[in-house]
Amino acid sequence: MTTTDPRPLTGEPIALDLLNTRWMQDGVLTDLFAGAGAAGLTRIEGVALWLRSTGLDQRFRADAPTLIHLLTAREALARTVADPADEGARALVDAVLENGRIRATLTAEGPGERAEFADPAWGPAWTAARDYLDLLGAAPDRIRSCASETCVLRFYDVSRNGTRRWCSMTACGNRAKASRHYARTRER
Repeated sequence: MTTTDPRPLTGEPIALDLLNTRWMQDGVLTDLFAGAGAAGLTRIEGVALWLRSTGLDQRFRADAPTLIHLLTAREALARTVADPADEGARALVDAVLENGRIRATLTAEGPGERAEFADPAWGPAWTAARDYLDLLGAAPDRIRSCASETCVLRFYDVSRNGTRRWCSMTACGNRAKASRHYARTRER
């Protein structure tokens, strides 16, 4: 499959990239996993595209069970990112995390880790939930929502001073700048 990713923001950490499988397009919520709405892809093709874009396609299959588990993880992450104090949302993330574990290993390079799953279909969902824990451990205040009121995308702010506001300067940031410019010129 050589379909290009239709999402406006890719390349975020896996947890946020999973959240960004839903985005606004022309004022309509679009979902990579919903089927024909996103560039004519089937639901499973959307999963395959996401797995490929995150580098998980060599380890996991794009199939119906994987889709179901990804939808579960996406909802859990969306709720907990929106409200970190929501105990129910945290319980949903924990329920996803119960489907995998980290096994300590010894490699030629020294200590290592390997993720294990009783059911490999949980792999991508578990990986996204585990990535969210890593983001929380590193800098939870850098997990951000785009400042545009019409955007639903999330990003991890890696800017030096931590002041990134937009999912993308070429999209939402540029629209905001153009809107401010238009408002200033109208006032004159």
